[in-house]
Amino acid sequence: MKQVAAPIIAKSEVVPGVYLIWLESPQLVSEAQPGQFVMVHCGKECRLRRPLSIHQLADGTKLAFLFTVVGKGTHWLAQCQAGDNIDILGPLGNGYAIHPQSHNLLLLAGGMGIAPLYSLASSASKKGYSIKILLGARTAIQLYLKTYQDQPIKAEFVLVTEDGTTDEKGVITNLIPKYIDWADQIFACGPMPMYRAIAVRNQPLKAKSVQVSLEVRMGCGRGVCYGCTVKTKNGLKQVCKDGPVFELDDILWDELNY
Repeated sequence: MKQVAAPIIAKSEVVPGVYLIWLESPQLVSEAQPGQFVMVHCGKECRLRRPLSIHQLADGTKLAFLFTVVGKGTHWLAQCQAGDNIDILGPLGNGYAIHPQSHNLLLLAGGMGIAPLYSLASSASKKGYSIKILLGARTAIQLYLKTYQDQPIKAEFVLVTEDGTTDEKGVITNLIPKYIDWADQIFACGPMPMYRAIAVRNQPLKAKSVQVSLEVRMGCGRGVCYGCTVKTKNGLKQVCKDGPVFELDDILWDELNY
């Protein structure tokens, strides 16, 4: 873990209210793993840092964030420009882990859930894994496909939208049975209702390793404040320190208050 002042080298508004920012930080990138996050200091008005998933890594020196403007912190970050220095702390948490026997990887990305999954797909693609990504959202514009044009990966994308403006109409959880036999391991990131649907409705997943990235409110990001505690089969765990990636079956979903 390092605290660095990383300069912004590129910034773009992917769709209204959603931004992609690239930073230069060889020190942080050298330690970063897919699924980890950083805590970002977002100006003087924000007392607490904001957690952001590591979306992409490139050239051994660059990392990217994909985020939606939802409050003061992300609004401040969206106003920053190329050349500005951003105070970041990281990498933090435990990311995704590919098992030694796995070869076929199924990634489930609900909307902004593609943020941490894309770095996993990129890393796994370079190592020769076979990858399918089910990418879902309400409508096509919310799939943020522009963000991947400069850093393409070898993977099969299946685009799913609730309004039917892409390949498939519906939600990605409905398509899991179609790919479950093919997949050796499953990785997911998305809203809590998506996780609950996976845990409750998809019994065939019981025989598979399903790793999910929890997105919850965090205070310190380092396991000090206990503000992101969740109940698991192995007791209380902190999302920032023990996660954010957990095995799906380890979480007590009925007792999760997020």
